[in-house]
Amino acid sequence: MTADDTARILYLSLLLGAIGFYYVIANRRRMGQMLRHAVLWALIFIGVLAAVGLWQDVKPRLAPAQITHGDGVVEVPRDRSGHYVLWANVNGTATEFLVDTGASNVVLSMEDARRAGIDVDSLAFMGQAQTANGTVRTAPVWIDALELGGIRDERVKAYVTDGELFGSLLGMDYLRRYEKIEIARDKLILTR
Repeated sequence: MTADDTARILYLSLLLGAIGFYYVIANRRRMGQMLRHAVLWALIFIGVLAAVGLWQDVKPRLAPAQITHGDGVVEVPRDRSGHYVLWANVNGTATEFLVDTGASNVVLSMEDARRAGIDVDSLAFMGQAQTANGTVRTAPVWIDALELGGIRDERVKAYVTDGELFGSLLGMDYLRRYEKIEIARDKLILTR
């Protein structure tokens, strides 16, 4: 748990305590009814916490990140932030990528590279890249297998960054492998 999470929990606890104190004072003559209402609100609160905690597990099932057609076509809907985010397997590990036509290369975050079985402790961060957050150091790697929508590419060159990267990027080096890249009705359509 981070310091921000602790601060949020403390804030919500204080807010809940203040509301509860007011509720007890305002309804001290109707304690039975007040207790029933308190139990009901506690159950609602627990339900909301459970829904928030499970959202990352449920989200891909409710709103699929991408649709794969059997003919080498992958459709990726625009997300709420206006970006195109897709899932691909890197060395057999499901990895979330931001499709970035402004990025020259495939860029893996340190965490995604580690999960894909790349030994990040032995990487030589000798390159540099300009990002929206400034200059970051990069290390070249080869991805044994990158699979997107049933299409498998082997020995894909990528870079791992040691900078603050919110996720991995799917840049033009990989996107050039597709015959056609188009945007229609808020969907990115990749055709091989």
